[in-house]
Amino acid sequence: MTAPTHPLPTGPTPGPPKPTPASVPAPHPADPASASVLPARHAADPAPASVPAPHPARSTPASVVPAPASRKGVPGPAEPARGGASSSPAPAPADQRRPAVDPARWPDVAAPPRASRLRTALAERIVRRALARVPLRARLAGAEDIGLGGPLMDIREPEAFFRRIGASGLIGFGESYMAGEWDAPDLVAVLTVLAGNAADLVPAPLQRLRSLWALRKPAAQLNTPEGSRENISHHYDLSNDLFALFLDGTLSYSSAVFRSLPATQDLLPAAQHRKIDLLLDAAGVGEGTRLLEIGTGWGELALRAAARGARVVSVTLSAEQRELARTRIREAGYEDRVEIRLCDYRQVTGAYDAVVSVEMIEAVGEEFWPVYFTTLDRLLAPGGRVALQAITMPDDRLRASRSTYTWIHKYIFPGGLLPSTEAIERVTTGHTRLRTVRRSGYGAHYAETLRLWRERFTERSAEVDALGFDAVFRRMWTFYLAYSEAGFRSGYLDVQQLLLTRDQSPAQEAL
Repeated sequence: MTAPTHPLPTGPTPGPPKPTPASVPAPHPADPASASVLPARHAADPAPASVPAPHPARSTPASVVPAPASRKGVPGPAEPARGGASSSPAPAPADQRRPAVDPARWPDVAAPPRASRLRTALAERIVRRALARVPLRARLAGAEDIGLGGPLMDIREPEAFFRRIGASGLIGFGESYMAGEWDAPDLVAVLTVLAGNAADLVPAPLQRLRSLWALRKPAAQLNTPEGSRENISHHYDLSNDLFALFLDGTLSYSSAVFRSLPATQDLLPAAQHRKIDLLLDAAGVGEGTRLLEIGTGWGELALRAAARGARVVSVTLSAEQRELARTRIREAGYEDRVEIRLCDYRQVTGAYDAVVSVEMIEAVGEEFWPVYFTTLDRLLAPGGRVALQAITMPDDRLRASRSTYTWIHKYIFPGGLLPSTEAIERVTTGHTRLRTVRRSGYGAHYAETLRLWRERFTERSAEVDALGFDAVFRRMWTFYLAYSEAGFRSGYLDVQQLLLTRDQSPAQEAL
């Protein structure tokens, strides 16, 4: 999964912003997406009434690779912190909302940044104006309420909240939550209201001046082959054990496709298999298929493809994922059919009957979308098919925010950017012989998937503590999952399965 980067009502950062220091400790997670809300969106299609019967499921090993004790950019083991942030309807205990912040680990969370009175006052004016026009109830310091009524946003330290937004916009909004300066009994409901009104929260004149106030992405997050490896490691090498705590037994970290909504935890594994089978069916994967998977995850798709008789090459940039995926493949008895390579997609050679990639394009970066799709075109054998699952955002929001540096980039998915369906069409038409021939949307299914992950993460907060992650990390991760869920619940984001084939028109054959 890559986190969304949908905007929230933080307003501009008055005056020319300075880049966030590269040394900020960010838990290594995103695209993204950032991350990572659709004015012109595709409706989420219901799950098919009839889905191919799942192939034999392979079990997950009883134990996963232990979490690293400490590494660059990742908060190492800490004394267990009690409680965990939750967006359940009941108010969270005080120790969840006001975590003890280790300034060595979280320097930009420990205290609000310095900002002039003018910047802070301007940010307060913009945020108050935005909150007054949306259906929620923002309570400031337990006294003043603003908004049209609805879910409660409890801004318990308004001065710090507005100062953070004045200094760093979207990043400050998220860091203020991490610091416990604001909270919500139902976090997803608050964020859904904000995401659903995102296009109107910042005044139009300031939107047009976005290039003057929005923080810019650091050059270090560019998705070159070297940068991509670091960006992917930042998230996926965090800890296999952490992901195992909130994912289901398939270890699938992308949207499931349910038969009906709402869903329950026990239905998630079958829904993940349904998602995989839809992609494999679309790509025509069966006995003897030469399949390339770009983005291994923890190996579930490769396992199910091998169970169909396919010969699978799967590439990943995550050493942690590769290690566990290879263990699962070996335990399932498919070592002779599946090869997992620690390899950049740009370095793959050969010809494949099918290419499948699940929520990986969000981590490619806009500058490299032409390279990504050209690579797919180059690797596809005659008559082959490409099946993608991708999180998408509205094209107008993509154009407006493509270079903005957000909280998701800083803490969750560095380098991520969600494409729009229009952007995919522009790139494939302009640079390749590939054409989209089918597209199905499942945005509501992703919202449900994220809800189940978030609930499980909250329920297992003590086990998160035992892995060495502190209360600030838990608030960060809860905010990330809730922020993503809100994007899909509001309709601002969609997740789509796309089938691409090669255009065989005479003009294209000449290329």
